[in-house]
This record gives sequence, C-alpha cells and structure tokens, in this order.
Amino acid sequence: MINVKVRNNRKIDYLSDEAYKSLRTNLQFCGEDKRVIALTSCTPNEGKSSVSMNLSISLAEAGNKVLLIDADLRKSVLIGRVRVEENVKGLTHFLSKQAQLSDIVCSTDVPNFYLVFAGPVPPNPAELLGSKYFKEMISAARKVYDYIIVDTPPLGSVIDCAVISEVCDGTIMVIESETISYRFAQEVKSQLEKTGCPILGAVLNKVDISKQSYYGKYGKYGQYAKYGEYGKK
Repeated sequence: MINVKVRNNRKIDYLSDEAYKSLRTNLQFCGEDKRVIALTSCTPNEGKSSVSMNLSISLAEAGNKVLLIDADLRKSVLIGRVRVEENVKGLTHFLSKQAQLSDIVCSTDVPNFYLVFAGPVPPNPAELLGSKYFKEMISAARKVYDYIIVDTPPLGSVIDCAVISEVCDGTIMVIESETISYRFAQEVKSQLEKTGCPILGAVLNKVDISKQSYYGKYGKYGQYAKYGEYGKK
C-alpha cells in the first residue's frame, strides 16, 4: 500500500474546523446505516472536493476508519491536494481491470484516513462507474471502512453522480454561496431525488463571514478560540 502525505496547507481556521465538526456530527446523527456518502455540486469549482477531503479527515480524527474515493473521472483535482512521491494507480485502473483493489488504496499520514485517486481520464466515465466492478468495490469497502466518502462530478454538468448514487446510502449537495441560483439548485436536487438515494442535506460553501450579514454574526463565535490563549497568560 502506497503512503501519501496530506499537504500541510490543508490546515483550516477555527471557524472552518468547527463547521466540519458540525457537519461530521450531523452526518453521524443520520444513522449508522448511512455509511457510503456521495458528494456532488451543481457546477465545477464550488469546493466539493475540498469539502469531501476535510469531511473525511474530520471523520477519521473522530476515530472512524474512512476511505475517500475520487470518482470524478472527468476532471479530478484531489491528487493535487496531497504529496505523492511515486506513481499511483487509481479508480480507472481498477474499473478497467488493470489493477486490483489493493493496488489503488493509499494510506495517508492522517491515522484511519485512506484515499483512492481517480486515475487517468477514460473515454467512458459513466459506463465505468455504472459497471459491476464499481458496485463490487463499494461492497468490499463496506466490510473494511466505517465511512466511505465518494467525491463525484457536478450533477448539474454530467450524470455520473446519479449513476454512483445507486450504490450509496445518501448524498450531500455542496452549493457555493451567492453563486448558484435557487432554481438551479432545485433542478439538481430533483435529479438526485430520481435516483432514489436519500439526500441527507446541503453544505453552503464559500460563505463570506466578514460581511455584516446573517452569516457574519456567527463569526463572533470565533472569539471563543482565544480562551485558550488567555489561560496561557
């Protein structure tokens, strides 16, 4: 098993850390049967992969064994978030039977956190993700991991997430603040509902809490982080 290092610049601020802990807690309250979770968005660049990565790490830090699968076979960005010192095979290699499952799972420097990269872009992403091999992979992973987070392409652009959702226990939509219209988000939500996979909720991402708005008021809670500093003084 190849070991990869999560980049040091992954460190997030206090408010973001608390937000991911809250997201983790909400996911756990959805029930112990919600273990395979697909994350999608309406359009590219809404921060879906970052949310997938940070949610996975947060779950691992809580003592869960977590596998993050990069199933965005069209435009993956996940491998750029880690430090890889040797060539690794990815999901495409497994689905095209060029590698075994054990060949594509990578350990990380975060305890209990494992990764499967997307691999090279194939000519038929949706067909590969809808194959029996992907179903077999998820079935095998369920026996080993407490949570399986699947980073999928934007459903507003391609149908891949709808295909993947068939073998998942729930889906989460990542929506960029002040960018995605209510109508478009509803259209994507309707597409997800047609898959029959429960929608567990949505993550409002890239919120500017510096603005004097409803969200900005929550920024004041960040002051609690300073109590530790007062104790040291």
